[in-house]
Amino acid sequence: MIDGFLYQALIYLAAAVICVPVARRLGMGSVLGYLLAGILIGPFAFGFIGREGQDIMHFAEFGVVMMLFLIGLELDPAHFWKMRGRILGMGSLQLGATSLLAGGGLLLLGFSWQSALASGLALSMSSTAIVLQTLREKGLSSAESGRSAFAVLLFQDIAVIPVLAVLPFLAVQTVARAPGEHAGMLAGLPGWLQTSSVLCAILAVIAAGRYVIAPFLRIIAGAGLRELCVAASLLIIFAIAFLMNAVGLSPALGAFLAGVVLANSEFRHELESDIEPFKGLLLGLFFIAVGASINFKLISDDPLTVIALVAALLVLKAFVLILTGRLFRLSFDQNCIFSVALSQVGEFAFVVFAFMHTLKILSGPWLDTMMAVTALSMTVTPVLMLINERLILPSFGTPEQEKMPEDTIDVKNKVIIAGFSTFGSTVGRFLRANSIEATILDNNSDRVNLLRKMGFRVFYGDATRLDILHSAGAADASILIVAIDDPATNCALAATVRKHFPGLTVMVRARNNFETYELLDIGVPHVYRECLDASVRLGVDALVKLGFRRYSATRAGQNFVKYDEAAVHKLAPHRHDEKKYIYTTREQIRLQEQLLANDSRSSHGLTDHAWENESGSCGCPD
Repeated sequence: MIDGFLYQALIYLAAAVICVPVARRLGMGSVLGYLLAGILIGPFAFGFIGREGQDIMHFAEFGVVMMLFLIGLELDPAHFWKMRGRILGMGSLQLGATSLLAGGGLLLLGFSWQSALASGLALSMSSTAIVLQTLREKGLSSAESGRSAFAVLLFQDIAVIPVLAVLPFLAVQTVARAPGEHAGMLAGLPGWLQTSSVLCAILAVIAAGRYVIAPFLRIIAGAGLRELCVAASLLIIFAIAFLMNAVGLSPALGAFLAGVVLANSEFRHELESDIEPFKGLLLGLFFIAVGASINFKLISDDPLTVIALVAALLVLKAFVLILTGRLFRLSFDQNCIFSVALSQVGEFAFVVFAFMHTLKILSGPWLDTMMAVTALSMTVTPVLMLINERLILPSFGTPEQEKMPEDTIDVKNKVIIAGFSTFGSTVGRFLRANSIEATILDNNSDRVNLLRKMGFRVFYGDATRLDILHSAGAADASILIVAIDDPATNCALAATVRKHFPGLTVMVRARNNFETYELLDIGVPHVYRECLDASVRLGVDALVKLGFRRYSATRAGQNFVKYDEAAVHKLAPHRHDEKKYIYTTREQIRLQEQLLANDSRSSHGLTDHAWENESGSCGCPD
């Protein structure tokens, strides 16, 4: 059938494959890419899917279950205890204040106290996927804003347990079920017995994680079959989901509990690697289904109401987060990042609102509205982060480092070093030890002041500016060493120098092969990968420890570097073609090993006596 399960699955997967890479390229993130895919294929855009997609929706909900299981696995008790003050303090304050204020506002809109409380709890959640990914991409994970955001998100993830557990007790009436729909084993039992059964099911999951699942996984691991381990991991998830569903709770609750119990087991990392691919795919399908379910007719019929709700919610959450950050003494800059990043509603709200509708806590029209508000709040988060970064912080924020006037450069040397952090300073010290003076440029004022106290003559200035390069004597210098920490800046500086100072030899630092390829593309032949020499030096020392003569090992290391640098030039043109890149890489590795083996055989014994190894032994293993 054209509208059957396979057709729906084909549409979902095709939409994901097309939309998600585009969204990531635009800086929107994968979650928003999945939502956009759902919107486009849904009944309010191209109409490829409609209610027939419910089969996929039920299947994709296991992505949420697996997400909660993995969150539980990552909840290291030792790390939690170390951050307990920030997690419990900031997390409880944010969740409690936002839930109360949002619930109060919904009461004014005519909600019952049950639906207002449940909706307030759902709206207080933030998007773990969007926030952590955005902070990671901007390099803020280790900043105060990043650590504070992680603490709040972790508290919210833990709070999922009581939120899901309390929803059935807020149900205002018996849930009417469709014919043939599973009602659960506890349907019709007295309330106290249902509550006791739920608590027993939770305790059973905790006990099973410690006394059943771990021994079971040991037996499976003993078989030595990877596919059996994957099947066992999925069996654990499905069994927990079945048990939780049987007692009327969300399967995600049991999955989270099981993950926490197994967090310190020896199978933690294996479970993560087994489940991660399924979690990513199913969670993506879940977000597509959510995007397809957004009622744009409702939004178009009353756009002012929806936009007003989104704006009010963002302002309310940001207000609570700003107060929370102030109480915990975050600086203005970090507090702005923290507040804007967490101001949206999270993906788990979709699950909570759907569960509320099933329990008849939330009516159909309000469900559509809340779904739309949640999706729109997530969609505008990247825009808000960009506004905060480009407009608010530059205008009102405190500069992270003291601004200094550009120095007047009154020396001319044959060597210029741009960037004097660990890499650049090592090169500079080596040159100075060999009586070569260099003109040193750095635009980090704190580092410049520190280096001057250490005895280095460092000039404060931005080496990417053409006037600074002229002042530093680039027109008469012989070598420019580019050692700036930011790869994009290194590329821009190298391109500028090649254009305006073609006679100046440019030697550039790169962190890995792919940065090297970018520099080779703009015509920079002298590129130095950070880890290459250190890795080869370690390998040389390892050979010496194994009995090789120092001279032989050093010669082998030099040949390896020579062949590896030649291989990089061969690989650079194919890096955008994965199949060709992998094939060429394998060929270069085979060729490199063959050349090294030939060198070892042809040179053995000729000059090995030049250096002795550390132990003084005479001879090299054959």
